[in-house]
Amino acid sequence: MWENLREAIWPKSGWSRAFQYVKHRVNRLPDRPHRIARGVWAGVFVSFTPLFGFHFLSAATVAWIMRGNILAAILATFFGNPVTFPIIAVFSTKLGHKILGDRLDRGAAPEGLLNTFQAASHDLLHNFWAMFTPAHAEWGGLERFFTDVWLPYLVGGLGPGVIAATICYYVSLPIITAYQNRRRMRLKARLEKIRAKIKREEKGSKSTPEN
Repeated sequence: MWENLREAIWPKSGWSRAFQYVKHRVNRLPDRPHRIARGVWAGVFVSFTPLFGFHFLSAATVAWIMRGNILAAILATFFGNPVTFPIIAVFSTKLGHKILGDRLDRGAAPEGLLNTFQAASHDLLHNFWAMFTPAHAEWGGLERFFTDVWLPYLVGGLGPGVIAATICYYVSLPIITAYQNRRRMRLKARLEKIRAKIKREEKGSKSTPEN
């Protein structure tokens, strides 16, 4: 279990190697470049939302709406990983508090954030057992989590998400196009070699005298 957890946070090959793998897989997708780039846009954008546990489904839905490549969208959610998520979360939450006019900003402070998560976890556990006992459900901690963390995260992540996704779209489009063109040229050259070899063998068989 600890090995799997460590691998999820920091792969043995490092995140740079993992990024190169995802980039290679995206480039090799059998689809038109602009559709793949749209999928990349969807995956990166969703990475800036607090829809944890639903990023794959959300990215696929956004890609489907945009008529982008769904597999590219799922792969592009890799933009949100244990290295980038803390940066995205803190920046989006603070920006969301400013947009919503929350001057207290208690949810963005480390101690306030920890207390908010603890209260929400307490309510989740308490409400679960309340289904099997006479106890009443409690929603104060979950409500505070929604107003102090989740909603600011969502609101604050939309703008940066659009900006980052658009940048990735315009960066990935020429890269994917160039990769597919090079791959197409290599396949064409390989096919020409095979045809030339077949022609040489045919000429050789015709020039050989019959017994």
